[in-house]
Amino acid sequence: MLVSHSTGWKNPIKGNYRAIFVVGFEPEKPIFTIPEVNQNLNKLKLPDTVLFDRSSRSEYGSIAAEFERKKQVVTEISNYRIKTVGLFTLGPSFAADGTVVTSDQNFLRLFKNRRRGEINIGLINLKSGVDKQKVIDNLAAKLPKDVRLLTYQGFINFEEDYWRTSTAIGFMFALGTSMGFIVGIVIVYQILFTDVNEHLAEYATLKAMGFTDNYLLNIVFQEALILAILGYIPGLGISLGLYELTKAATSLPMFMSASCSILVFIMTILMCSISGAIAVRKLRTADPADIF
Repeated sequence: MLVSHSTGWKNPIKGNYRAIFVVGFEPEKPIFTIPEVNQNLNKLKLPDTVLFDRSSRSEYGSIAAEFERKKQVVTEISNYRIKTVGLFTLGPSFAADGTVVTSDQNFLRLFKNRRRGEINIGLINLKSGVDKQKVIDNLAAKLPKDVRLLTYQGFINFEEDYWRTSTAIGFMFALGTSMGFIVGIVIVYQILFTDVNEHLAEYATLKAMGFTDNYLLNIVFQEALILAILGYIPGLGISLGLYELTKAATSLPMFMSASCSILVFIMTILMCSISGAIAVRKLRTADPADIF
């Protein structure tokens, strides 16, 4: 499979150019699981034809609407005249705002500086029951060191790790999460500390009656847990709404997974527990005689 994302798509309506992700493959050897692509393989065998992602950003033009009305849209990619002969649904990503799929022959016409043997991603289909790791080890011994061999899941993990650890957007997400955790600790601490301070006489009375610091700590932790639950429920609802808003504005596939929501809930409880542990220090040092 030949892949490029550094070429310009000409908006057929406005005439401006925007970078688009181009994927080329051999139609005789289908590699996609997208039904709309597989249904148009014969069209891609024709010269100068592409399939356009209907979920691409609107800056590329109303290609889907134009195609459904005319059944063909003519424009340019890298100053090369091409025809849109079909649509499919994929959606943008952090790497690309839009995608087109074409044949390997059309790909080489678009990118004249690319040779047929220069590929970005190659797909190897294995028979059922074959040891994947053994195949990888055998191929790694024969292929050049600059070739990375990955399983299907390994490729997904590689992409996720790249965007999470090697890009600015991954750093910003991590920084935002860390700052939110720290700010949450401070806010919950202020709430719990104010509550403890206002009821210090009651806590001192319990302490004078013989209740231990651990008992008082347990009371504060219960308050922290209640705050965590009461804050998490509306926070989850607001987050789901913001996800939908972001999805509508950017066309990015935003969704809240069950594992992510559970992780956030655990972190919320941990955040409130840390705040409670800090706030209860005043009770540990409080002397009932001094308070009364």
